[in-house]
Amino acid sequence: MIPRLTPRTGRTARPSPTGFDRRLIAPMVLGSVLNPVNSSMIAVALVPIGVAFGAPPAETVWLVSALYLATAVGQPVIGRLVDMYGPRRLYLTGAALVGVAGLLGACAPSLGWLIAARVLLGFGTSAAYPAAMRLTRTEAERTGQDSPAGVLTALAVASQTVAVVGPALGGLLIGFGGWRAVFCVNVPLSAACLILGTLRLPGTEGQRGRGVDLPGMALFAVLLVALMLFLMDPGAGRWYLPVLSAAAAAAFAVRELRVPDPFIDLRVLGGNGPLLATYLRQFLAYTTAYAFMYGYTQWLQQGRGLGAATAGLALLPLSVAALTAATLTGRREAVRAKLLVGSVLQIAGSAVLLLVRADSPLWLLLAVGVLLGVPQGLVGLATQNALYRQADPERIASAAGLLRTFMYLGALGASAATAVFYPHRADTAGLHGLALFMLAGSALLLATTLPDRSLGRPTPRKA
Repeated sequence: MIPRLTPRTGRTARPSPTGFDRRLIAPMVLGSVLNPVNSSMIAVALVPIGVAFGAPPAETVWLVSALYLATAVGQPVIGRLVDMYGPRRLYLTGAALVGVAGLLGACAPSLGWLIAARVLLGFGTSAAYPAAMRLTRTEAERTGQDSPAGVLTALAVASQTVAVVGPALGGLLIGFGGWRAVFCVNVPLSAACLILGTLRLPGTEGQRGRGVDLPGMALFAVLLVALMLFLMDPGAGRWYLPVLSAAAAAAFAVRELRVPDPFIDLRVLGGNGPLLATYLRQFLAYTTAYAFMYGYTQWLQQGRGLGAATAGLALLPLSVAALTAATLTGRREAVRAKLLVGSVLQIAGSAVLLLVRADSPLWLLLAVGVLLGVPQGLVGLATQNALYRQADPERIASAAGLLRTFMYLGALGASAATAVFYPHRADTAGLHGLALFMLAGSALLLATTLPDRSLGRPTPRKA
């Protein structure tokens, strides 16, 4: 059974509300936006950081990659710890790490120390989303009201909103206090999470097993890091990385199938076809989404000749469309409908991208953003709701973390595709090649959704 809320030692138990405890929403949302705000703010800080340390773009890009790597590994690992020990302590530990990382970045004497701060940020920001999913499941079990759509929508919309305003916030902070302010802002954010988490998050008993599967977690980390490092810079000279990843995957499978309390229960996961399909859809959807964000932005600057600020404004319809779609449809699960509409619009947007040229009218450039923005709002909500229904309730946090991992794999796959189609510069021919790549991924997304009738009314799995 899912654990019930229990009073914390030494504190008077507060009366439990009959519905979802809305006091939980503020710490859940604030914690969940720590990752997207740090992912997006750094975009405007790369150049001044490079100037400060005399580092070229090939080195400063590790400030982005380090966060992706740490978060992709950290989300499912910390999610498993949330399942085992309860969300409160992991949430507070993660929030404290964010504060330490902020101080480290603010005082960093070199680029290497900054990269270390970003790794620490990645792990620190990995706790809140799995903790939020665990709390949502626990509240549904406590109240007997299985209607988390509004809460899940709040998490998704908050993350999308912060990702949109992150670059503007980063620019303001840099203008006010230099690039170190981008790291300093994590200190008050961390403090707010610690205060709200301490005051509002309930003490819960996790599903303790026979112990933490440290060897399984380590093999998973090797598997994922080697794969992601290869995707970041694929080439024949790095052949050893996919080999190492494959060897770690084999050892991980053997380990997880033999231990009594594995990090990822491959027997249960292998028998949960709907959840595996959700992970695949997450990967396909975000590969297309990030390919457009990376590739189209570069083309607007090099192929169309727009300045960086103007290119950013040209992507504003993408963000507005995603937020609007998520906000308007969030209270209705409609998982299959959202996936179908989202995949069809991704196909349409990718096809229209084939018509874009250097002399295309402005309305067409903006329309592509709208077409590909709506699926971001729809598919993100759909996969999140599907996972909530399909995952083993006792492992909901680790399953949610793994969902985020597949999103980051999609981001790195998109980055690798962008490098292939733009070998020298982002020209129109390369953009059209990238559009065909996106079209293929979107068609696969539709093909995995169309025959899956189980998505119409996904039934929650029982503990």
